[in-house]
Amino acid sequence: MHPFRFMGKGYIAMQHKRYVAAANIVPATPDMIARAGAMIAEGRLVAFPTETVYGLGGDATNGHAVAAIFAAKGRPSINPLIVHVPGVAYAQEHAIFDARAEELATRFWPGPLTLILKRKPGSPVCDLVTAGLDSIAIRVPSHPVARALLSAAGGPIAAPSANRSGRVSATTAIHVAEELGARADMILAAGKTTLGLESTILDLSGAYPTLLRPGAVSADEISTIIGEIAVAEGNPDRPNAPGQLRRHYAPATKLRLNAAMADPGEALLAFGPDPFAGRLAKRVLNLSQTGDLHEAAANLFAMLRTLDAGGYRGIAVMSIPYVGLGIAINDRLQRAAAPADDGAEGGEHG
Repeated sequence: MHPFRFMGKGYIAMQHKRYVAAANIVPATPDMIARAGAMIAEGRLVAFPTETVYGLGGDATNGHAVAAIFAAKGRPSINPLIVHVPGVAYAQEHAIFDARAEELATRFWPGPLTLILKRKPGSPVCDLVTAGLDSIAIRVPSHPVARALLSAAGGPIAAPSANRSGRVSATTAIHVAEELGARADMILAAGKTTLGLESTILDLSGAYPTLLRPGAVSADEISTIIGEIAVAEGNPDRPNAPGQLRRHYAPATKLRLNAAMADPGEALLAFGPDPFAGRLAKRVLNLSQTGDLHEAAANLFAMLRTLDAGGYRGIAVMSIPYVGLGIAINDRLQRAAAPADDGAEGGEHG
């Protein structure tokens, strides 16, 4: 059946064989997008789709709105947010672009690449967005709803992923409703996100370009434009970008990575055509039976959520090739499987 039933003032969403009351979910029509833009301008919070994952957006220049984002997610305030703008000219109002940034923006924007640049003096983006750093994380999304919302809001939108901090990112409006409930004043529904993984983050605030988070734009693609780049592990105790904390994107059910097959009582998150790996599994979901990494990325968070809701002893995850988009998938899985007792949180957007 269709995952939504329209009920006049909102949707009743069916997920995992139960109904989730979601009166704040609305279809992303032009009228609703215009209303959402006005709500953001008023300091309220709107969840919206991007090509990566759903984000929880607020006015990046309004300290009260940004504080509400942190409160809604339970997100540590040391973790900076990504600022979304409609184009390069708007980004240049808030960040200092050098030749490298201009070349990358020309090639990859709009799209799933976040650049960390020196913050421009006089930018009205509030300090809470940047966690007090002298740099700013910024990107131009390509999703038509996100772009329309930016136009309607009339200003930069700060937007981490629309989920509780430390949890699996949201790739549908239903996921947002399950995670945040009424903490989002509105949830713009526009189906499943196309990429399913957060944006690549590249730090250009220093002399040497450094990849802080892998994503759909690969390190190889970047290096063909600006030359050699470094890959940083980051400091989870003082992150300078989203996605660097030790544990995030995490289901409540324990993950077992690089599994050859499921053990009794486990569910299996499979990859590829192996017909035997799930023979002992309570349930099997396959990221991509054909071994397509793009399909696997798009399915990752939704399938983790589905298996997490099943009450299994654990989730066994088959090996994903550590090439191309597989690098980003493995990054998310490794952080999702990190021990929960290290005090770290995360699960952030852009």
